[in-house]
Amino acid sequence: MKSSLLCARLLRTSALGVSLAVAVGAVPAFAQDSEADTQDAAPQESAADDSNVIIVTAQGRAQALSDVPVAISAVGAEVMQNSGANDIRQLNQVAPSLLVSSTGSEANGSARIRGIGTVGDNPGLESSVPVFIDGVYRSRSGIGLNELGEIDRVEVQRGPQGTLGGRNSSAGLISIYSKKPEFQFGGTGEITYGNYDYWRLGGSVTGPITDTLAARLDGIWVKRDGFYRDTTNNTDVNDRDRYFLRGQLLFEPTDALSVRLIADYTFRDEKCCAATYVDNSVNPYIGDLNNPGVPATPTTNNIIQVLADLGQPLSAFNQGYSRNISVSPGRSYAGETKDYGFSGQIDYDFGGATLTSITAYREYRSSQASDTDYGAVDILYRAPSDDAYRQFHTFTQELRLQGEAFDGTLDWLVGGFYANEKLTVRDNLRFGNDYGRFANCRIISGGGLAGLYSPNSPLCVIPGVGQATIAGASGASGPDIVAAFTALDGLNDLGTINDRYYQNGTNWALFTHNIVHITDTLDLTLGLRYTHDKKKFSADFTNDNTVCTTIQSLVLDDLTSPTSNATAKALAGGLIGLGCQGNSTAELNGVSIDDQRSEDEWTGTAILSWKPTPDLLTYASFARGYKAGGFNLDRSALKSPIVPFALSGGAQSLVGNLQFDPELVDSYEIGAKYSTGPLSLGLTFFRSDFKNFQLNTFNGSVFIVQTINGCSGDLTGGPDADTDTDATTGACAADDVSWGVRAEGFELEASLVPAPFFRMAAGLTYSNTKFRDELVGNKQGDPLDPALRKLPGDNLSNAPELVATGSITWTPPIGSSGLTGLVYIDGRMTSDYNTGSDLFPQKEQDGYALVNARVGVRGPDEGWAVELWAQNLFNKQYAQVAFNSPFQAGGAGAPFTDPQYPGGRQIFSQFLAEPRTYGVTLRGKF
Repeated sequence: MKSSLLCARLLRTSALGVSLAVAVGAVPAFAQDSEADTQDAAPQESAADDSNVIIVTAQGRAQALSDVPVAISAVGAEVMQNSGANDIRQLNQVAPSLLVSSTGSEANGSARIRGIGTVGDNPGLESSVPVFIDGVYRSRSGIGLNELGEIDRVEVQRGPQGTLGGRNSSAGLISIYSKKPEFQFGGTGEITYGNYDYWRLGGSVTGPITDTLAARLDGIWVKRDGFYRDTTNNTDVNDRDRYFLRGQLLFEPTDALSVRLIADYTFRDEKCCAATYVDNSVNPYIGDLNNPGVPATPTTNNIIQVLADLGQPLSAFNQGYSRNISVSPGRSYAGETKDYGFSGQIDYDFGGATLTSITAYREYRSSQASDTDYGAVDILYRAPSDDAYRQFHTFTQELRLQGEAFDGTLDWLVGGFYANEKLTVRDNLRFGNDYGRFANCRIISGGGLAGLYSPNSPLCVIPGVGQATIAGASGASGPDIVAAFTALDGLNDLGTINDRYYQNGTNWALFTHNIVHITDTLDLTLGLRYTHDKKKFSADFTNDNTVCTTIQSLVLDDLTSPTSNATAKALAGGLIGLGCQGNSTAELNGVSIDDQRSEDEWTGTAILSWKPTPDLLTYASFARGYKAGGFNLDRSALKSPIVPFALSGGAQSLVGNLQFDPELVDSYEIGAKYSTGPLSLGLTFFRSDFKNFQLNTFNGSVFIVQTINGCSGDLTGGPDADTDTDATTGACAADDVSWGVRAEGFELEASLVPAPFFRMAAGLTYSNTKFRDELVGNKQGDPLDPALRKLPGDNLSNAPELVATGSITWTPPIGSSGLTGLVYIDGRMTSDYNTGSDLFPQKEQDGYALVNARVGVRGPDEGWAVELWAQNLFNKQYAQVAFNSPFQAGGAGAPFTDPQYPGGRQIFSQFLAEPRTYGVTLRGKF
């Protein structure tokens, strides 16, 4: 459906309509309180006196939000509490340009701004939208999916960042600021109970130890049943079982010196993340893909029949949004996450300048088992053990010195940043107990041999006549082909034993950010950053899949020999491909590889801002952004599994295939902000052009990491080469390689306090984030991978063109005893978008609206509160991400005539969003 029609209909029918009308569809200003501690500097007194002024430190200085000439959203503590935000996912409800989602592992949840973000959970890719907590860079944005504790505010900056400190980013950043220790004794407590047997206990205490030393302690415990039900193993999946502790010390011996020490620990013991099959009630493009049949016809699918014959209930392919999941007996989604570390921030005022030092050390370890095929047939799994985890050890140091010069004409800032990140990934991905039979049946049922299909017989063929027919059809290669089928049938519970990937990354940078006050109303901001990034990579492989090497020795010659007939060649290719899927082969056992890369980049920003009146700010800006290149931490990227490693020159000779280039962006903005009394309005127009856009795609068998660029000239092969499935066409002359992704649009923002105790905020983001019409796979102009043939000219995944958010807060007094009420509602309305990075239409998600609500009564000075709440109030069902079901692509058979099936008989799975939750919260403070 068209985005404009969708928005019109939702505006008429949604509860958002009232709030959106106030701002003519503007983006929220978000923060609802003026208590935001600037963390790094004290706000001006004039700003502090205005209850509607929002103070942020987006430019390294304490400024009113309306005076900051950059696109930024600030979410205060009260909004976080009212919206029920316990991690960065709930920020979606109040930040229309932001989308946070998680897929197969919460270890690498993805944050997107204006449709741009890092796709998938490959730990080798850094975040396009990094997360900082109390000024400390966190290695991957998924870490923000942990509990956050007592939060002072969250700042979401849009566009490239890097000249103010910390780690550089290409799309934006999320800065989270926790509440500081206070020199006045106080505490908070919370008890929440909700559906799915949800319990959340939280508390904090703060106060002085001496006149110059204060402390704070926060703690949270959460437990909840899962949203999915695994009836096979009698357990829930996607549950909650976690706790969080954070302790702080604040030492302020003089007005000039402040030292803040923070230590925290998070532990999670949870089962994540299950998926269900996509059917045509969820996505009409599924069509007849889920209809079983052998032989396959244009309205049936052999892969569905094979799965059903091997034990998958057919009902799973037609269950809509039901959360009954298909899991193989004995398989588990159990996982543990530990995230802990400490930081120290020192601020010292020399009088003419202020020095800030932030030193931090973090450790993050997440293990995750999975039934990786997401079905009842045991095809692929990761065992719950210490042999499947990812671990980050990160040390960071930041220094900033800032001050004024020339009687206040120049606000200057210079600094440096250093980070050392040691990343270890261990994997034990193995074929399941049904894989051999599944692979044989997949080959037999999907082509010209479908008449021999017999799922309960050896080799999945009719006894006797089946093997004889295969041998006869294969000519002289017949005996080898039959022997390879026999070997493949025994490929069960083999694969990776303990693969290990190591990456030692060093990143250092020098930066400066300066504001020149040309006149009282005209400012010029100039920022520059030099970044050096170096990564050392190594990997050790262990694998017991001798079936792969056996099949290769039997039929590789038949695949390549000019004397082999077509049937033999086709069967040989299928047998090797399925037997060596994802480069799972004993040929790698005991093999080690290593490589390294380094890069140097200059980035920066220039902003011209003008205040024609005290209440109006206008600005125009340019920024150059950068995200480091790296290594694809997945052995499947080394080569095609068909040709053995020995014949390819060995694994070490192929290690360069794991590298990918840095992502670069040129971003332009024009904006205006108006703020007076109870009303604030803002408008930003933006355009960002990305080169070497880093894309991670799962094609049903392997993960593809490719940098995407565009071609300003003609592609080899003519005008249709950009969508050609032949990888030999679609090349571009290196001199014609240019940007491949463009995000452009506008953001409106508004908030209004029309009466005491009543606040409205609303907003709209239009972001046309799409690929160029003619694409190539890297900066050398090589052809795009055929699996990505749907990309040219289309919008990026998880990048809706239109998003509107709105909120209403009413806190009226009740009588004269100090009691107050609370009525809060917020909503997010999203237009259609595709959830898959390959943009297959079976991954389309229709637009939808989400609404949260909270009502309650609060005691005098909010000393206590009772609140009823609901998240996803109207129980909207939708998918966060849809994906190719692993290894579940059917055979060719009779061709589909519908062009909407670019994946052939591939079937699809989906990670569902959370259903409606509701409960009651008792809250107190002193």
